[in-house]
Amino acid sequence: MPNGPSVGAANAARRRIVLCADDYGISPAINVAIRDLIVRGRLNATSVMVAAPSFNRFEAAALDALVASTQRAAIGLHFTLTAPFRPLSQGFAPVRDGTFLPLSRALMAGLLGRFSADALAAEVRAQIAAFRSAFGRAPDFIDGHQHVQIFPQVAEAVLTVAKEQAPGAWLRQCGRTTGAAAQWTNPKALLLDVLSRRFRQRAAALGVRTNPAFAGAYTFRDDADFARMFPAFLDGLPDGSVVMCHPGFVDDELKRLDPLTTLREREYAFLSGDAFPAVLESRGVTLS
Repeated sequence: MPNGPSVGAANAARRRIVLCADDYGISPAINVAIRDLIVRGRLNATSVMVAAPSFNRFEAAALDALVASTQRAAIGLHFTLTAPFRPLSQGFAPVRDGTFLPLSRALMAGLLGRFSADALAAEVRAQIAAFRSAFGRAPDFIDGHQHVQIFPQVAEAVLTVAKEQAPGAWLRQCGRTTGAAAQWTNPKALLLDVLSRRFRQRAAALGVRTNPAFAGAYTFRDDADFARMFPAFLDGLPDGSVVMCHPGFVDDELKRLDPLTTLREREYAFLSGDAFPAVLESRGVTLS
């Protein structure tokens, strides 16, 4: 939070949120955009895809140096378990042509209990180890690409290995507040609510910290208006909640790996513009 007697009292009364940019590491252009928003004070967290082909020590060092100098953002692990990315552990299965399964098949494999518990645990350890190698420390938090961390079977591996390998980290659950969950217009968010309920229960039993609430999920359609939707993400969020976002610039590497492209540029435009701080102010929210 900003310092100074003129703003300290006002900020103390505001709700603090974690605004996390997912997918750092997926492409050079995404990394540039996320670092720019951190410099501007428009993000206070980002999660890193250590399994992305273009993630390297240079990209890690650039982010780590920026965060160390500004103290404006937490750095987490964006655990990855879906195509087109490849396992970091040896002998992981099931795979398809050497890559993880597509999203729908990965979810089905978890629901049907088709993953090997040992293989999942080994992959979580491998990605945490890659994070440690790149940053010299454990992640501040752990979430998941396409929310895989809350999938059946996967959740147990992520929670148990995180407690062992990164005991100071908190883990992202993706359940909304009670009022938001009562809105039945977003099937994606409803599925996340259901999967997160068990995730929170298991995390509590293991003594692993999770965020109190989550927002930011929407259907990635060409006509999606992030600037219009964002204010509603903040409504009713308790202090310490996480709002997910995917800002970035589009380059060839992103196009090769992910269908989410131009919407990232719309998110970046809103978060870097004048309307964003005005929305936070109007909703009584600050970045913690």
